[in-house]
Amino acid sequence: MTTPEAHPDTQGRPTGTRVDPVDAREAHATAERQLCGLVTGLARRIADHVRERATRLDLTAPQATALRELTGPMTMRELADRMACEPSNATFVIDKLESQGLLERHPHPTDRRAKQLILTPAGTELRERLLTLLKEEGPLAGLSLAEQGALQDLLQRAVTR
Repeated sequence: MTTPEAHPDTQGRPTGTRVDPVDAREAHATAERQLCGLVTGLARRIADHVRERATRLDLTAPQATALRELTGPMTMRELADRMACEPSNATFVIDKLESQGLLERHPHPTDRRAKQLILTPAGTELRERLLTLLKEEGPLAGLSLAEQGALQDLLQRAVTR
């Protein structure tokens, strides 16, 4: 329930309007539920997009994700973080890419315990082909670059809050 007190604000409510805390909690719960469904749906569409493009290159979706995220030399832990998976899962994917001659493990320059993952020339070429395919009509193609940036900013704020 609201209690009007003065002139309308930018959303048409009188300034000083008091919103019933129960109404506010219900509104937040409804918005959160709707956003959860939208984010899940978008994640599913992006995963389908990646999977379909990966298949064209005889890759699995996790292999495509690893190649997409390997922007330069990095450790297994760094790659796993970028892939949003456990290092053991990333290791399985990396073992397969390594056996295909697409990347190599090299000693880390400052950490004797770690290895750096580095794409081979064949891996770099395949990554470029993958990135080209991923640019095709993806789930966010209907949004302008400004809208995509705004969406990214809002999601980043929600994730790091």
